[in-house]
Amino acid sequence: MQKKILVFGASNSKSSINSQFAHFAASKLKNVDLTVIKLHDFELPVYSVDLEKESGIPENALKFFSFIKECDGIAASFAEYNGLYTSAFKNLWDWMSRIPMEKRYNIWDNKPMLLLSASPSPRPMNNVMKISKELFPIFGATIVASFYLNVFPKNFADNQIINPSLKEDFDKQLESFQNHLNNL
Repeated sequence: MQKKILVFGASNSKSSINSQFAHFAASKLKNVDLTVIKLHDFELPVYSVDLEKESGIPENALKFFSFIKECDGIAASFAEYNGLYTSAFKNLWDWMSRIPMEKRYNIWDNKPMLLLSASPSPRPMNNVMKISKELFPIFGATIVASFYLNVFPKNFADNQIINPSLKEDFDKQLESFQNHLNNL
């Protein structure tokens, strides 16, 4: 039976390298049914307690959360703007944290996650990846594998990782995620 994998880049840019990278990674998985979504299709007002009291939780936050609930796993790549998540993703996260759920703040619904990030920066690690590894499990993610691709324009071309060392690391992480999915 094919596993349903939710795929997204956590940026609202229509030319997001993180959307591209998430789709690339997920397309390498076997025996899966991919649901690729774009964050720019889930525009939301900036979260505020007052707005929530006046209008409730916006439909786009509920819709995004329903995609999480319906999947068997998540392949997501997180962009970093000024050292943190994109404002579009952080705002979506804030709204989803207000959705009534069985276990409070179980935003990721205990789903296995392939945690990714791509950046044009040469830094060997970015803040978003470090923060996500610590924070997401508190919010219900089961991080099975993770990979950060730096210097994206130099290390990714023709829809593949061209740096042999990085490709080897990526393949190991992808294999861990695939094995986890196979055992679900």
